[in-house]
Amino acid sequence: MVKKAFPVYDVGTLTGYKDDDIQISRFAPYLSVHENLREAHKHNFYHVTLFTKGAGTHTIDFKTFTVKPYQIYFMIPGQVHGWQFEGEVDGYIINFSVSFLQSLLQKPDYLEQFPFFSGDVEESVIDLPESLHGPVTAIFEDLISEREQRARLSVDMIQVLMLQLFIRIGRVSFERSPVQTNTYNYILLKNFQKLIEKNYTTLKLPKDYAELLFITPNHLNALCTSTLGASAGELIRNRIILEAKRLLVNKDSTITEIAYQLGFADNSYFTKFYKKYTGQTPEEFRKSFRY
Repeated sequence: MVKKAFPVYDVGTLTGYKDDDIQISRFAPYLSVHENLREAHKHNFYHVTLFTKGAGTHTIDFKTFTVKPYQIYFMIPGQVHGWQFEGEVDGYIINFSVSFLQSLLQKPDYLEQFPFFSGDVEESVIDLPESLHGPVTAIFEDLISEREQRARLSVDMIQVLMLQLFIRIGRVSFERSPVQTNTYNYILLKNFQKLIEKNYTTLKLPKDYAELLFITPNHLNALCTSTLGASAGELIRNRIILEAKRLLVNKDSTITEIAYQLGFADNSYFTKFYKKYTGQTPEEFRKSFRY
């Protein structure tokens, strides 16, 4: 049965302390306290999970992954996910607010350089090489220790340990990336992706984004195709479809309301668009989807 609405959590909701910006825990006790998190939900914070034991599945933004030991998941605010575990599960979790690392970093977009924090689900699930099992586990243990001790400068130490974790695993992500791009093109592509995230309900054509980036539509399309293997138009459409799915699995809104929320002039246009690129009507997806 489709749930009426996804609950949305912040770090303070889960810790019980309104102003908390960071939560670090072993996974088994975290899950025992928050059994409700097995069901599909959203959160407005970054979420990192390392499994050291367990099986089952983890679904993120309508893509399902098989849970296995020494697999690490990175999630950004706004994504929808839920777990279906088999047997005992353990590992570690880190939940941290968008602002938690900003006091340490001069660059507000520092985390965006890591592929696993891009929002691309395929990039956000990483099977750790055996050589990293020990070092990564050690960092999580240090994080647990720092959080429990709450010693002087413990927040600073936690921030430094988190950056160590992201850099170590980031190196794995960089190495496995099949495409290298120069700095100018990388910045251009990241700016395009940021513009999509900000404007996908109002700007739906590549030429609109090319104008904002001060380049030609052909240049933008060539950059996207050569670097990501998808056209600029596909990237825009994929973001619209993802948000449509997030909205459709909730029964709070009618399809007409969702169409207007996504910037479509009417329900009919939205339905034709959705079916053309997914093979289903919005109503068919809503009836068939099970999280």
